[in-house]
Amino acid sequence: MRSATESPWATRRAALGAEQKVYTNTLQLRIHGTCSLACGDHMKPSLDLLDAKILTCLDRCGPRNISAIARKLGIPKETARRRVQRLVSRFFVEFLLSVYHTYLGLKKAFVFADAVPGYEDALFDCMKTNDFWLYVGRYYGRREGCYAIYALPVNHLGEFDEFVHELEKTQATQNVQVVWSTCLQTVNATENWFDPDSGGWVLKWDEWVEEISNEGTELPPTLVEPEEFPIKADDIDVVMLAKLEADSTRQLKDIAEIVGLTPEAVQYRYHNHILKRGLIEKSQVFFPRFDTAVSDFYVFIFRFDSEGKTARFASSLLDKPFVYGLGKLYGENALIAHIYLPRQEFRGFMEVLSKLARRGLIDTYEYLIEDFRRRQGQTISYEYFKDGAWIYNHQKHIENLNKIDRSIGDSA
Repeated sequence: MRSATESPWATRRAALGAEQKVYTNTLQLRIHGTCSLACGDHMKPSLDLLDAKILTCLDRCGPRNISAIARKLGIPKETARRRVQRLVSRFFVEFLLSVYHTYLGLKKAFVFADAVPGYEDALFDCMKTNDFWLYVGRYYGRREGCYAIYALPVNHLGEFDEFVHELEKTQATQNVQVVWSTCLQTVNATENWFDPDSGGWVLKWDEWVEEISNEGTELPPTLVEPEEFPIKADDIDVVMLAKLEADSTRQLKDIAEIVGLTPEAVQYRYHNHILKRGLIEKSQVFFPRFDTAVSDFYVFIFRFDSEGKTARFASSLLDKPFVYGLGKLYGENALIAHIYLPRQEFRGFMEVLSKLARRGLIDTYEYLIEDFRRRQGQTISYEYFKDGAWIYNHQKHIENLNKIDRSIGDSA
């Protein structure tokens, strides 16, 4: 029984634990499972120009505003709705929400850790012992390893540094690197570089090289390093964001049942808290843009010798079909990017980077290849947000990390 001093919201918060928080983009199953796009040319669907135009509108309007998409394209609303549904059913499009973590008092960190051979899975689990992880994945290339993205309360960054130091001491890892990034700028596929004849995107490398020099020298707003990390949300706002993060088309009336408010109250919060206060970076239209059987995901870090060159390069990527997300590293003229390329185009991409380096438009670059067979993501850690503040249990994180490390020793 709830105590006399316990609020109804506290009871509702406890019930939220029944909802599964951890999720993995279904693209993983579609790349490695039975419903891959690459199951044979005769089964592979094709996008057309209207699909590409709808993707452009989805990038600008989001998936919740079908009426706006119909108006922009001059087509009936029902046609727009059917076309969006077709994108979901035939092309595996998912609508996610990119949260603007800065306005939740959270700072983003990427941790890259090479694995000790034989302990790759243990390292994967180690990186999840901190409650504030957003994504953990395997990588390969020069070495096997794991990387994780965290969104951390800014008043606990020192404790996170201690966590990383303890991670580096485990028997599962070596060569740990941490980079701090701004929020990631979502890059959705649009009609730019879309080829109606092939029903896909053509990578125009030479055109891109010339374009970079003509871009402006101001960083996109999301990539500007913030001076402050204010918390502009309350407990209910954070739960709403988490639910929309996994599915940005989720009905607000369903969220109203979860948080125990009327649909009208949730509608008000969505428009006057979440949207008006800038808690959303962008709606993400996520799907495989190239043949999944012969394409790979990469994490690239690009470094430059000036802020202007950083900005030019960043701006040139904001409408490119091979980019999914882009962040700026704190205190550096450097960018971190999630990139997806057909393998036959990879060498062309590397030749472009080499040409840019010769022209002085880029300094250095490094990359890793992501292994989609083992990856996991989760929403913001709403269960650790209470009364307008984040609860960061450093002792628990270290204990869980050491527990896994001891298990490695016992099994050796």
